[in-house]
Amino acid sequence: MNLNDAVKALANHESFAVYLQNVKQMREQAIADMHNVNTDALQQISGRILAYNDILSMSESDRVFRIHKE
Repeated sequence: MNLNDAVKALANHESFAVYLQNVKQMREQAIADMHNVNTDALQQISGRILAYNDILSMSESDRVFRIHKE
């Protein structure tokens, strides 16, 4: 099974949508945390935001959220 097939299979489960919603919230919190931090912390937070974005993009989160509208 390749990654695309795995994501399509997971998209059918509401628990996967809940997981992705938590990742999205963590990304939003990291963005909020960027205010008033030093350069080193800013780089670390930016790295976390990129990782969260990668997870959301790779998992086709917009499609999963449409399937499981709350």
